[in-house]
Amino acid sequence: MSNVKRTVTTRSTTRLAAKASPFHSAVTLFEIDSAASSSSTVTRPAKRSRISKEENQDIEGPLTDIESSYSSASEDAPKRKRKTNPTPKSPSKSPRKPKPIPQSLATPHPAPENWRQVYDKIKEMRKGIVAPVDTMGCDQAQLKEVDPKNRRFSTLVSLMLSSQTKDEVTDAAVSQLRTALGGSISVEGVIAADEATVSNAIGKVGFWRRKTQYLKQAAVRLRDEFDSDVPKTVDELCSLPGVGPKMAFLALQVAWNLLNLQSWLPTEFHPEINHMLVGFGQTVCLPVRPRCDQCVLSTDGLCPSAQLPKTKKAKKVKTEVKTEDDGGPKITISLEEQYEVMKEEEEPMKLKEEAEF
Repeated sequence: MSNVKRTVTTRSTTRLAAKASPFHSAVTLFEIDSAASSSSTVTRPAKRSRISKEENQDIEGPLTDIESSYSSASEDAPKRKRKTNPTPKSPSKSPRKPKPIPQSLATPHPAPENWRQVYDKIKEMRKGIVAPVDTMGCDQAQLKEVDPKNRRFSTLVSLMLSSQTKDEVTDAAVSQLRTALGGSISVEGVIAADEATVSNAIGKVGFWRRKTQYLKQAAVRLRDEFDSDVPKTVDELCSLPGVGPKMAFLALQVAWNLLNLQSWLPTEFHPEINHMLVGFGQTVCLPVRPRCDQCVLSTDGLCPSAQLPKTKKAKKVKTEVKTEDDGGPKITISLEEQYEVMKEEEEPMKLKEEAEF
């Protein structure tokens, strides 16, 4: 047997060439590359490694072409533009001026029916009642001051502390603030005191942190713009931090003795109506569990919101009479049941038993 050396001739490999489609730029076409591949006589292991190398080159070539063609197609394709709504820049404007507080109504409210009768009855009831507003109202804060400016400022301070706070707590806070400031409530004293001193003095009132800032800011405004005195108009008072229309009208009434009630009430009743109605609400016409049983308006049918207690009584009496045959004593048993149902308080059922022998 002849010794013949075995040789292997590599097959010609087929390559694919990628090119863009003439019909659409985003489509890629592949064609067979007819170029002849060089063959070489190699041993079997060398042949395998070479073939695998060539195949890798054949695969990488088209992939590179595909990526380049896709990127070129995506560049050629029109890009969608997002619609944006540009917000027009408004020119810088000066801050809005605060609206003036109305001093009178365009159309006055009509007078309520029987208002004078209701007014007289409330006034009569208030004669025998001492309410917190009588001794601790905002008008009491100025009585311990000597300087007229300090009297008016202490009234304003009391009003600023009174929101969401009972009169007893407000009066105590004003007294503690006066002591903390050295015996007098003044604009200069509030400015000179630090916030911790003011906060510790008024810490029992509602929203004391915010009111501390309001007092400090209002004192600076009064010093810089009003010569350390309380303004004389509602609009100027409402421009102070922490002061609303109600406080402004009361400040004008107490500090400057200026009344401005914009309703149907005759002017002769203006000075006394605030204390009279506030005290009536503090003692009789309470927001929770009003004492309608002590109010004359409820019994006379003049109050549309009266809550009179309703009492229902039901009695059941059972009597049994038994006569014995031997002529003995008669036995009478009487049972009485009474129910009382109150609207505000419910009393338990009362059972009364009586026995006569």
